[in-house]
Amino acid sequence: MLRRIFGIETEYGVTFSWQGQRRLSPDEVSRFLFRKVVAWGRSSNVFLENGGRLYLDVGSHPEYATAECDSLTDLVAQDKAGESILRELVDYAERELAEDGARGSIFLFKNNTDSAGNSYGCHENYAIERIDDLSRLEQVFIPFLVTRQIFAGAGKVVASPRGTAFAMSQRAEHIWESISSATTRSRPIINTRDEPHADPERFRRLHVIVGDSNMNEFATMLKVGTAAVVLAMVEDKTTILRDYNLAAPISALREVSYDLWGKDSLKLASGRDMSAIEIQEDLCERAERFVESRETPAEFPGVVRAWRAVLEDYRADPMRLADRVDWIAKYQMIDRARERDGLALDDARIALIDLLYHDTDLARGLFYSHQRRGHAQRVVDDDQVIAAASVPPPTTRARMRGAFIRVAKQYRRDYTVDWVHLKLNDELQRTVLLKDPFEAHDDRFERLLSSLERRTGRAPS
Repeated sequence: MLRRIFGIETEYGVTFSWQGQRRLSPDEVSRFLFRKVVAWGRSSNVFLENGGRLYLDVGSHPEYATAECDSLTDLVAQDKAGESILRELVDYAERELAEDGARGSIFLFKNNTDSAGNSYGCHENYAIERIDDLSRLEQVFIPFLVTRQIFAGAGKVVASPRGTAFAMSQRAEHIWESISSATTRSRPIINTRDEPHADPERFRRLHVIVGDSNMNEFATMLKVGTAAVVLAMVEDKTTILRDYNLAAPISALREVSYDLWGKDSLKLASGRDMSAIEIQEDLCERAERFVESRETPAEFPGVVRAWRAVLEDYRADPMRLADRVDWIAKYQMIDRARERDGLALDDARIALIDLLYHDTDLARGLFYSHQRRGHAQRVVDDDQVIAAASVPPPTTRARMRGAFIRVAKQYRRDYTVDWVHLKLNDELQRTVLLKDPFEAHDDRFERLLSSLERRTGRAPS
């Protein structure tokens, strides 16, 4: 499978502050945050006109899932649109709270850990071929995920019995298995629960839950783009790949996270040793040959070139990547603060920098200050993000879902949707089942839409 459907689910952290004090629990804040969502769809779990999904997850975490995308540009725009949509809810909730006498600020963080040590995820979904033998994933894709922290990590100051240290990844400390059907108690790198949200005889949804939430658009693009290239090589049985199977993948995940400068080797199951950067370089070299030797999606060559440039800069001087890699940008901010003010790594002011890097408020967040100064590479512009908040990707199934929701709301019709179903809740209970996520057009859908517009007795709102 060369053309790939992918998407990102992001859980956000929330807190409320009034004069420096917390007055409301995250649960209370989230209930105010989702009042407007409930008004949209009578539920705190709704699909949106842009084809994405917004809901309140376990632990009072707002979660936004992008629509199905087959373009990295669309994916990045959809991901950033999620931040924009939630910022609107924050503004609404702050006004509601003020009317209730609780004047203060809601902080919405796109990160993966809280002060109590809890972790919440940024999950990637990839449509893959219906395969039952996952051995090539274990030999190639898991080592790729373990070592991609070099460019995909969001960075974290971690306190442990051994002391305080800076790590590449926020999620590495919270992953306990390689492949499993669990998601919370024993989080795996890859979740195997078989929910394809598509034709189960043709597709499998690969659910990757090891990744960090990225603020930097380039990091999001490269994280998903390189994964798509590697998956294409894994699925192509004619592509010869090394067996990079790690002797202890979870230990390796943590080792890479703390090995900021790539000095340590990882033990492979074969007995060989390779460092994280060596595994990435070897995979990138094979990817270069892969995109040169066959017809691939138009984005693949650019992704592979960007991958190579990042690895070369990391080899030469990791600090060159502050415009593309979140953990390095954050490391520099913390390093400057420590040098300027003589702070220890475990100082509370350092912890605040660590947290505020992920503040999604455009005026207050440290990442957005970094970006405003031109220090972060962008993949999309503000107009594309604004459009993606209401317009679905035009080349996938999401186009039909978004259009159905928009027209049903316009004519004030009662409806139900999920990833594969579009249903009008009327006396006929007309339903369209969309089992192919790659299809943006379907005659059954067009008939349902024209029927909705033709048969309603109401004027559009």
